Amino acid sequence: MRKFFEKIVAGLLTCSGFVTSITILLIVVFLFIEAFGLFKSKVIEDGYVLALNKANPVNRLSPSEIKNIFDEEITNWKEVGGIDAPIKVFRLENITEYYSEEELGEAYELAGDKIAELVQHNPGMIAFIPSQFVKEGSNLHLIKDNNISFKDVIAGAEWFPTATPAPQFGFLPLITGTLWVSLFAILIALPFGLSVSIYLSEVANTKTRNILKPVIELLSGIPSVVYGFFGLIVIVPFIQKTFDLPVGETGLAGSVVLAIMALPTIITVTEDAMRNCPRSMREASLALGASQWQTIYKVVIPYSISGITSGVVLGIGRAIGETMAVLMVTGNAAVIPTTILEPLRTIPATIAAELGEAPAGGAHYQALFLLGVVLFIITLIINLSVEAISAQKK
Repeated sequence: MRKFFEKIVAGLLTCSGFVTSITILLIVVFLFIEAFGLFKSKVIEDGYVLALNKANPVNRLSPSEIKNIFDEEITNWKEVGGIDAPIKVFRLENITEYYSEEELGEAYELAGDKIAELVQHNPGMIAFIPSQFVKEGSNLHLIKDNNISFKDVIAGAEWFPTATPAPQFGFLPLITGTLWVSLFAILIALPFGLSVSIYLSEVANTKTRNILKPVIELLSGIPSVVYGFFGLIVIVPFIQKTFDLPVGETGLAGSVVLAIMALPTIITVTEDAMRNCPRSMREASLALGASQWQTIYKVVIPYSISGITSGVVLGIGRAIGETMAVLMVTGNAAVIPTTILEPLRTIPATIAAELGEAPAGGAHYQALFLLGVVLFIITLIINLSVEAISAQKK
């Protein structure tokens, strides 16, 4: 009977592990399928076209060029390989500036002919209009609409997914913001975490350790939004006053908050690894004449390096994947940071802030899933790198 019961338990555990593995695999597959659908989307907003005069030789425009043209940062066609003529932007809502409602028809049935006529009389005009207004045989010259390219996404310097006529899905500001905040968070958390771990493991007496360790472990259970409020009320004003900044919501504020959040994980894992160092190794070191501190950094730390590395990895994972606290204190500005004292935006904060507003199945929605893939790859690379380093240390 006992063997039968053990077989049932073993079977349940096996099934549970199998189901869990399949579920994780399906989640990853779903993430990648949704994400790479972005590269099937068109550059120009769905259902619209960019129409030019027949005399204008420009056939293609990149997403950034389209945005700069409609933002009036590019003002002459020769800047994008066209004729030497000033650019004149036309949107459908501008049509009443040129024609009366009687000329356009009650249901705008004549709008297509009027737009074609208008563009033909204005060699430098670019018209952003619904494709339904472009009739077959029209004299309009249409900009070729390509699919969104991998280069424009990964190396793009602007994240503006609601821009018209061409949304900007540049990941570079978000990737650099994420790595910037995470790097400084670890640089802040690692020395403090390692110091506290050494104190708890090697220096503190039993009574002090029994008081401090539960308190530190309790910090890891505090919701991230509470850390965000603490950062917003205490850290942000402090940074603003200390560095004389116009705003305190900066990458440094996010790094400090993330460092505080990562400390419990780093301290707990690292301290446990150090306490697992055999007592015989400590005693042998002391017997050979080494001091307590020499024993710590020449015996205990090298022996525990694998556990210390694991603690650092978990801390980095907490820093890179954190959402709410970072969203509250970093300024949420999707720009490439040049210093840690500037507002920035991270990948998790972007996904959390925009996923609820993105139309399901649209390019914006798919771009947010692709950001999730990038975050997944960054975390995977960090884990594999640390595992390789740990294997060499053994």
